[in-house]
Amino acid sequence: MNVVVVGAGNVGTFIASDLHGGGHEVTLIERDYDVVARLREKLPVRILAADACEVVSLQRANLGDADVVVAATGDDEDNLVVSLLAKQEFAVPRVVARVNHPKNHWLFNEAWGVDVAVSTPHLLTGAVEEAVTVGWLVRLLQLEQGEANLVEVTLAPDSPADGSSIADLRLPRDAAVVAVIREGHVVVPRGDTVLVAQDEVLALVTPRSVDEVRALLIAEGAAAASRRPIPHPQLDPED
Repeated sequence: MNVVVVGAGNVGTFIASDLHGGGHEVTLIERDYDVVARLREKLPVRILAADACEVVSLQRANLGDADVVVAATGDDEDNLVVSLLAKQEFAVPRVVARVNHPKNHWLFNEAWGVDVAVSTPHLLTGAVEEAVTVGWLVRLLQLEQGEANLVEVTLAPDSPADGSSIADLRLPRDAAVVAVIREGHVVVPRGDTVLVAQDEVLALVTPRSVDEVRALLIAEGAAAASRRPIPHPQLDPED
């Protein structure tokens, strides 16, 4: 797989090194010449000293041949520009972008060329909620330009799904239970799989179906409490 990583900070450098170790062809783009000089001595990947927000730089990186572009700089504006150029100018099949400030997450979608947005604060929040919260819908991963999300909920004793089969839940057409974790074991869900309290249910949902799925899996009061506010529409700098 041909991967272009933009941004040679700790995140971008690790991604480039890890992918190279996995046998992938990797190009790393960094505009700081001093950083590039240091990395060329220790990182066995192609490294370009260039501004990835300029089309000519991306042409030098042969972005048209890339299977995946990873926009991993510490600046959300740069990551959005790189994502948009990669998708619109070079038709890169898959664009993964790092979200530095969680309030900017709403921007990282198909309109900006982003296929997968990765927000470290959201991942950390999800990891905490997954560890300590029962009866709470946790978003684990955003997929397909934000049109699908992998969510997880540990069923509470008062869950309306307790004792019901997946078929009886009558999930919306654009949602699906993809796995059930019960007592440390993965249960491959079928229509006749009966859910019980303390099951960890992983489901794929869309923005249109998430509220209905939440209501099917979580008691009414808890479902209302688990709804997160929509981020304010502005581009915030990294803290």
